[in-house]
Amino acid sequence: WDETHFGKMGSYYINRTFFFDVHPPLGKMLIGLAGYLSGYDGTFPFQKPGDRYEQHNYVGMRGFCAFLGSCLVPFAYLTVLELSKSLPAALLTAFILIFDTGCITLSQYILLDPILMFFLMGAVLSMVKCNSCADRPFSASWWFWLSLTGVNLAGAMGVKFVGLFVVLLVGLNTIYDLWDLLGNLSLSLVVFGKHLLARVLCLILLPLALYTAMFAVHFTVLNKSGPGDGFFSSAFQSQLIGNNLYNVSVPEHLAYGSVVTMKNLRMAGGYLHSHWHLYPEGIGARQQQVTAYLHKDLNNLWIIKKHDSDTADLSDPSSPVEFVRHRDIIRLEHKETSRNLHSHQHEAPLTRKHFQVTGYGINGTGDSNDFWRIEVVGRKAGKLIKVLRSQVRLTHVATGCILGSSGKTLPKWGWEQVEVTCTPYLKETPNSLWNFEDHINPKLPNISLDVLKPSFAEILLESHMVMIRGNSGLKPKDNEVTSKPWHWPINYQGLRFSGVNETDYRVYLLGNPVIWWLNLVSIGLYLLMAVSTAVTLKRGVQLTSELKELSRVVLRGGGQITLGWLLHYLPFFMMGRVLYFHHYFPAMLFSSMLTGITWDTLLKFCAGFLSPSITAGKVYGGGFLALVLLIMYSFYLFHPLSYGMIGPMASDPSSPMAGLRWMDSWEF
Repeated sequence: WDETHFGKMGSYYINRTFFFDVHPPLGKMLIGLAGYLSGYDGTFPFQKPGDRYEQHNYVGMRGFCAFLGSCLVPFAYLTVLELSKSLPAALLTAFILIFDTGCITLSQYILLDPILMFFLMGAVLSMVKCNSCADRPFSASWWFWLSLTGVNLAGAMGVKFVGLFVVLLVGLNTIYDLWDLLGNLSLSLVVFGKHLLARVLCLILLPLALYTAMFAVHFTVLNKSGPGDGFFSSAFQSQLIGNNLYNVSVPEHLAYGSVVTMKNLRMAGGYLHSHWHLYPEGIGARQQQVTAYLHKDLNNLWIIKKHDSDTADLSDPSSPVEFVRHRDIIRLEHKETSRNLHSHQHEAPLTRKHFQVTGYGINGTGDSNDFWRIEVVGRKAGKLIKVLRSQVRLTHVATGCILGSSGKTLPKWGWEQVEVTCTPYLKETPNSLWNFEDHINPKLPNISLDVLKPSFAEILLESHMVMIRGNSGLKPKDNEVTSKPWHWPINYQGLRFSGVNETDYRVYLLGNPVIWWLNLVSIGLYLLMAVSTAVTLKRGVQLTSELKELSRVVLRGGGQITLGWLLHYLPFFMMGRVLYFHHYFPAMLFSSMLTGITWDTLLKFCAGFLSPSITAGKVYGGGFLALVLLIMYSFYLFHPLSYGMIGPMASDPSSPMAGLRWMDSWEF
């Protein structure tokens, strides 16, 4: 499954080859480091699930992820122990995570999920430990846990953007603590200021510094041209060894008579391109096709001309150089075919309500529909236009539309290149922005592209813009099996990790059904207990010291865990991107901890109603033992999902797993 992505990305780090991914780099860097330290040489192709590793040393990368996945158990145990002060509650949580088939499956392969969950649970544990030091602020242990919280927040954010959810959880906890401190009248404003500064330092500045450092390492290591080049700007690409722009010298400012290529700024947007082929009958005007093409080609070359001059005066070596300026009106003549870039009010081939863009005219002679106003984003009129660095838009003078790439692939008549249109909607998007990449003008001095290279801050900003656009572009494809958030807590549908038929060795990601349904019941029980406890306290009912302590655990400890579950689950209902079952596992960690707290509290309440202490102890111990045995037995039944199955599918009555297919949506 996703080992084909993340294992391959680990190889890219070892080979220092630049690539693009929609997630921040920390997880892949750690996978690459684990492979490098364990002797993996970065040569396995990672083409499809089920390929044999043969002599390649993959164990270090899998072992690293498995180790971090195993750490979730002690982290959850210590978190629940700190919140509930109950050893049985912490043990029950540990048993749940140890015997969950989903957590085992997700942790034993080269994936980002165990790395993300390691930092997430590390942040929660550190936060809870720091809260327990509230009675001794600014002590060594208080600073240690506060700083460690910040380090783990940076780690979670550095693996996947969903790490923002745990940042939000810690942020809300911090606001609650500061509000509580502000209401403490015995505390001076100076001391409160120290508390505020300590949290700003450890929970904002420290994570930001570490997060930025990850990207600095990422860009330093990946210094060779690779499959990710095309997602980034020309200026960025010029720094990559092996890229066609690396160590190239070009004139810095655009001038009339220059021969240029124009690259669209949308991800993999391609170069403005034309060729001799015409649009077919019935597709707008039957004129020369203009497209966006992803590869270097002579048909990407255009000559910049004044809108009101012919070619002769520009090609004369003795004529003075005249630079193109912001808001000039220009013509773009296709170098190979001598036709002008042209638009009119015929509809574009694929995008409705956009205008068609064509090549028109003979030897550069056309009409007023060939005139375009060139505008640089964020510049004032009259400013020069820089190669690589300036982001420009071309506005069609006659219709007011803007030249852009729709991102849609043309049919065979368009050689399956990308559609170029002129959009009348003046919304500024990367689709309608371009930069000049190649620039040939013998009248101008060449300068090294090193002079134009972007700063680290610009690279950092660009990489985040590209990642955000990449994430928003992850839409479900036609006939693709996707998952819905309401499926996840009920364990409605799993995910095939490897193997699809009875001759394959099959691994299937599915949570232990008993555990997952117990977690779901526990969330409902907890909410009932929390409401009833709050009502009881509001009415001023006198409680014993034991019941008061249980009430504190229910409201404060359970409340924090429930908030964590909500923050890691509910946002997925608002996401438009494609979703998968594994997205629920961070929330599942919180529901498992809540199960430990809920059943421990419930059993204590039940035992509390029985007067003899021996009977109460037996009820509590018996209930706890029954839950543990149920969890262990369910793991015994479903463990083949994690460790591999072979033979008939579960839908076949002769399959050893046939009796365990409790839901028709399970496809193991």
